[in-house]
Amino acid sequence: MARSRLTPEREAELYGAVLDLLREVGYDALTMDAVAARTHSSKATLYRQWGSKAELVVRAMRSNKPLHTTQVDTGSLRGDFLAMVSDTDDCQVEKDTALMRGLFHAVHDNPELFQALRELLIEPEIDGLNVLLQRAVDRGEIPADSPALKYVVHMLVGAFAARQLIEDVPPDQAFLGSYIDAVVFPALGV
Repeated sequence: MARSRLTPEREAELYGAVLDLLREVGYDALTMDAVAARTHSSKATLYRQWGSKAELVVRAMRSNKPLHTTQVDTGSLRGDFLAMVSDTDDCQVEKDTALMRGLFHAVHDNPELFQALRELLIEPEIDGLNVLLQRAVDRGEIPADSPALKYVVHMLVGAFAARQLIEDVPPDQAFLGSYIDAVVFPALGV
Protein backbone atom coordinates (compact mmCIF):
# COMPACT_ATOMS: atom_id res chain seq x y z
CA MET A 1 0.00 0.00 0.00
CA ALA A 2 1.37 3.43 -0.91
CA ARG A 3 1.59 5.63 2.11
CA SER A 4 1.57 9.38 1.78
CA ARG A 5 4.18 11.30 3.66
CA LEU A 6 3.31 12.77 7.01
CA THR A 7 5.61 14.96 8.97
CA PRO A 8 6.92 13.27 12.11
CA GLU A 9 5.03 15.87 14.16
CA ARG A 10 1.73 15.13 12.40
CA GLU A 11 2.23 11.40 12.71
CA ALA A 12 2.99 11.77 16.43
CA GLU A 13 -0.15 13.91 16.83
CA LEU A 14 -2.28 11.27 15.10
CA TYR A 15 -0.78 8.44 17.14
CA GLY A 16 -1.30 10.40 20.36
CA ALA A 17 -4.96 10.95 19.48
CA VAL A 18 -5.42 7.26 18.70
CA LEU A 19 -3.92 6.25 22.05
CA ASP A 20 -6.06 8.80 23.89
CA LEU A 21 -9.20 7.45 22.22
CA LEU A 22 -8.12 3.89 22.91
CA ARG A 23 -7.75 4.71 26.61
CA GLU A 24 -11.13 6.48 26.64
CA VAL A 25 -13.30 3.97 24.77
CA GLY A 26 -11.31 0.77 24.21
CA TYR A 27 -10.48 -0.96 20.96
CA ASP A 28 -13.94 -2.21 20.04
CA ALA A 29 -15.58 1.21 20.40
CA LEU A 30 -12.75 3.09 18.70
CA THR A 31 -13.75 4.06 15.16
CA MET A 32 -11.90 5.59 12.25
CA ASP A 33 -14.63 8.26 12.23
CA ALA A 34 -13.73 9.20 15.81
CA VAL A 35 -10.00 9.28 14.96
CA ALA A 36 -10.72 11.43 11.89
CA ALA A 37 -12.82 13.84 13.95
CA ARG A 38 -10.26 14.03 16.77
CA THR A 39 -7.34 14.61 14.39
CA HIS A 40 -9.10 16.83 11.84
CA SER A 41 -8.35 14.42 9.03
CA SER A 42 -10.48 12.45 6.65
CA LYS A 43 -11.33 8.83 7.17
CA ALA A 44 -10.13 8.15 3.61
CA THR A 45 -6.72 9.59 4.49
CA LEU A 46 -6.49 7.37 7.55
CA TYR A 47 -7.33 4.26 5.54
CA ARG A 48 -4.94 5.27 2.76
CA GLN A 49 -2.15 5.82 5.29
CA TRP A 50 -2.72 2.79 7.54
CA GLY A 51 -5.12 0.47 5.75
CA SER A 52 -7.07 -0.59 8.82
CA LYS A 53 -8.00 0.34 12.35
CA ALA A 54 -5.89 -2.55 13.64
CA GLU A 55 -2.74 -1.34 11.86
CA LEU A 56 -3.28 2.26 12.98
CA VAL A 57 -3.75 1.22 16.62
CA VAL A 58 -0.73 -1.09 16.68
CA ARG A 59 1.52 1.45 14.95
CA ALA A 60 0.39 4.02 17.51
CA MET A 61 1.30 1.59 20.30
CA ARG A 62 4.69 0.93 18.70
CA SER A 63 5.39 4.64 18.26
CA ASN A 64 4.72 5.14 21.95
CA LYS A 65 7.56 2.81 22.92
CA PRO A 66 10.58 4.99 23.73
CA LEU A 67 13.21 2.32 23.14
CA HIS A 68 13.08 -0.71 20.91
CA THR A 69 15.22 -3.76 21.65
CA THR A 70 16.88 -3.35 18.26
CA GLN A 71 18.33 -0.02 19.46
CA VAL A 72 20.03 -1.46 22.55
CA ASP A 73 23.69 -2.44 22.41
CA THR A 74 25.75 -1.41 25.43
CA GLY A 75 28.34 -4.16 25.06
CA SER A 76 27.04 -6.36 27.88
CA LEU A 77 23.86 -8.25 28.63
CA ARG A 78 23.48 -6.58 32.02
CA GLY A 79 24.00 -3.17 30.42
CA ASP A 80 21.46 -3.93 27.68
CA PHE A 81 18.80 -5.00 30.16
CA LEU A 82 19.52 -2.05 32.44
CA ALA A 83 19.25 0.30 29.45
CA MET A 84 15.86 -1.15 28.56
CA VAL A 85 14.61 -0.85 32.14
CA SER A 86 16.03 2.60 32.84
CA ASP A 87 14.49 3.98 29.67
CA THR A 88 11.00 3.11 30.88
CA ASP A 89 8.80 5.75 32.43
CA ASP A 90 6.82 4.28 35.32
CA CYS A 91 3.72 6.39 34.56
CA GLN A 92 3.87 5.48 30.88
CA VAL A 93 4.31 1.78 31.71
CA GLU A 94 1.15 1.94 33.83
CA LYS A 95 -0.80 3.49 30.95
CA ASP A 96 0.66 1.09 28.38
CA THR A 97 0.00 -1.96 30.55
CA ALA A 98 -3.67 -0.99 30.77
CA LEU A 99 -3.80 -0.48 26.99
CA MET A 100 -2.15 -3.83 26.30
CA ARG A 101 -4.56 -5.63 28.64
CA GLY A 102 -7.43 -4.12 26.68
CA LEU A 103 -5.89 -5.05 23.34
CA PHE A 104 -5.14 -8.60 24.44
CA HIS A 105 -8.78 -8.94 25.42
CA ALA A 106 -9.89 -7.53 22.04
CA VAL A 107 -7.72 -9.94 20.00
CA HIS A 108 -10.01 -12.83 20.94
CA ASP A 109 -12.72 -11.39 18.71
CA ASN A 110 -10.54 -9.69 16.13
CA PRO A 111 -8.06 -11.75 14.09
CA GLU A 112 -6.96 -8.65 12.16
CA LEU A 113 -5.87 -6.99 15.41
CA PHE A 114 -4.10 -10.17 16.51
CA GLN A 115 -2.21 -10.33 13.20
CA ALA A 116 -1.23 -6.64 13.40
CA LEU A 117 -0.02 -7.02 16.98
CA ARG A 118 2.07 -10.05 16.03
CA GLU A 119 3.57 -8.53 12.88
CA LEU A 120 4.09 -4.92 13.94
CA LEU A 121 4.72 -5.06 17.67
CA ILE A 122 5.42 -8.49 19.12
CA GLU A 123 7.59 -10.14 16.46
CA PRO A 124 9.91 -7.13 15.98
CA GLU A 125 10.49 -6.97 19.75
CA ILE A 126 11.10 -10.72 19.96
CA ASP A 127 13.52 -10.49 17.02
CA GLY A 128 15.35 -7.61 18.70
CA LEU A 129 15.53 -9.50 22.00
CA ASN A 130 16.90 -12.55 20.18
CA VAL A 131 19.63 -10.41 18.58
CA LEU A 132 20.47 -8.95 21.99
CA LEU A 133 20.66 -12.44 23.52
CA GLN A 134 22.71 -13.81 20.62
CA ARG A 135 25.26 -11.01 21.13
CA ALA A 136 25.51 -12.09 24.78
CA VAL A 137 26.07 -15.70 23.67
CA ASP A 138 28.70 -14.54 21.16
CA ARG A 139 30.49 -12.59 23.93
CA GLY A 140 30.43 -15.67 26.17
CA GLU A 141 28.07 -14.15 28.75
CA ILE A 142 25.42 -16.85 28.26
CA PRO A 143 26.12 -20.48 27.45
CA ALA A 144 24.88 -21.20 23.91
CA ASP A 145 23.07 -24.28 25.18
CA SER A 146 21.26 -22.51 28.03
CA PRO A 147 17.77 -24.01 28.12
CA ALA A 148 16.39 -20.70 29.43
CA LEU A 149 17.29 -18.78 26.24
CA LYS A 150 14.07 -19.75 24.49
CA TYR A 151 12.02 -18.64 27.52
CA VAL A 152 13.39 -15.14 28.12
CA VAL A 153 10.52 -13.44 26.31
CA HIS A 154 8.06 -15.53 28.33
CA MET A 155 9.77 -14.50 31.56
CA LEU A 156 9.62 -10.82 30.62
CA VAL A 157 5.98 -10.93 29.55
CA GLY A 158 5.25 -12.85 32.74
CA ALA A 159 6.80 -10.07 34.82
CA PHE A 160 4.37 -7.56 33.36
CA ALA A 161 1.28 -9.74 33.63
CA ALA A 162 2.00 -11.30 37.00
CA ARG A 163 2.83 -8.08 38.83
CA GLN A 164 -0.55 -6.64 37.98
CA LEU A 165 -2.44 -9.86 38.70
CA ILE A 166 -0.68 -10.77 41.95
CA GLU A 167 0.01 -7.40 43.52
CA ASP A 168 -2.54 -5.21 41.70
CA VAL A 169 0.17 -2.72 40.74
CA PRO A 170 1.83 -2.22 37.36
CA PRO A 171 5.48 -3.14 36.93
CA ASP A 172 7.88 -0.26 37.49
CA GLN A 173 11.62 0.25 37.00
CA ALA A 174 12.50 -1.04 40.46
CA PHE A 175 10.41 -4.19 40.08
CA LEU A 176 11.67 -4.92 36.55
CA GLY A 177 15.32 -4.44 37.54
CA SER A 178 14.90 -6.68 40.57
CA TYR A 179 13.01 -9.29 38.54
CA ILE A 180 15.72 -9.41 35.87
CA ASP A 181 18.43 -9.82 38.52
CA ALA A 182 16.49 -12.43 40.55
CA VAL A 183 14.82 -14.44 37.77
CA VAL A 184 16.10 -13.80 34.25
CA PHE A 185 19.86 -13.66 34.85
CA PRO A 186 19.99 -16.73 37.16
CA ALA A 187 17.87 -18.70 34.69
CA LEU A 188 20.36 -17.80 31.94
CA GLY A 189 23.33 -18.68 34.13
CA VAL A 190 24.57 -15.10 34.28
